[in-house]
Amino acid sequence: MKFAGTDSYVATEDLTVAVNAAVTLERPLLVKGEPGTGKTELAKQVADSLGLKMIEWNIKSTTKAQQGLYEYDAVSRLRDSQLGEAKVHDVSNYIKKGKLWQAFEADEKVVLLIDEVDKADIEFPNDLLQELDKMEFHVYETGETIRAKHRPVVIITSNNEKELPDAFLRRCFFHYIRFPDMETMKKIVAVHHPNIKGELLTSALTQFFEVRETSGLKKKPSTSEVLDWLKLLLAEDLEPGDLKRDGANALPKLHGALLKNEQDVHLFERLAFLARGQR
Repeated sequence: MKFAGTDSYVATEDLTVAVNAAVTLERPLLVKGEPGTGKTELAKQVADSLGLKMIEWNIKSTTKAQQGLYEYDAVSRLRDSQLGEAKVHDVSNYIKKGKLWQAFEADEKVVLLIDEVDKADIEFPNDLLQELDKMEFHVYETGETIRAKHRPVVIITSNNEKELPDAFLRRCFFHYIRFPDMETMKKIVAVHHPNIKGELLTSALTQFFEVRETSGLKKKPSTSEVLDWLKLLLAEDLEPGDLKRDGANALPKLHGALLKNEQDVHLFERLAFLARGQR
């Protein structure tokens, strides 16, 4: 099983090496990078490339590790016992399987995505150490042990919002998705907008990287945002000359696709004001 990117996903050489190393070692692949650099999409493309089903577990701030294994609904069982329901005698009727359980019991190998692990409580990764390491867990209510029929390909994403525990990191193969350079970005754009003219693409990407490198920017625009911006430029049928900025107008055309907070908009407005004052 070798991942080499897909027609709809441009994977750099170091990324394909990381994916295949994690598959060979049978360790979780921990992928970090800026939001919008394709971490979640990577798991989907790995599944497509390897011909595997994907099970996705989206982590929130309130998510607990136990939910990935199973949840026991004691309240419903108590209510049903009061109503005289026959199914109360089988505790398994009140156990909801989590995403890890679904991945472990699958009849064939799957890709398990644990998305944005850093959103959860700091103890969340540690609470999954044994389950991800041994690929099994115990169900106390029924006394059974759930073991993986086929060890899943586990991909874990993080936006670096908080540090992950060392014990968790030791069990993962790590890869940081660097922000694409100009040439890689052109390849990515070609996948999504194959008919874009070369001159417009070069002008737009040059301006995009200038925006990203502007000193004082609170949120740098991401890959997904430049793709949205280019889609708007094409929809408006703009030419390279239409993108030119001067001191009176430092904001990019259709800047709402690139700048996502008022501080950054005000930053470019101040740059325009300063440029006018220097004339």
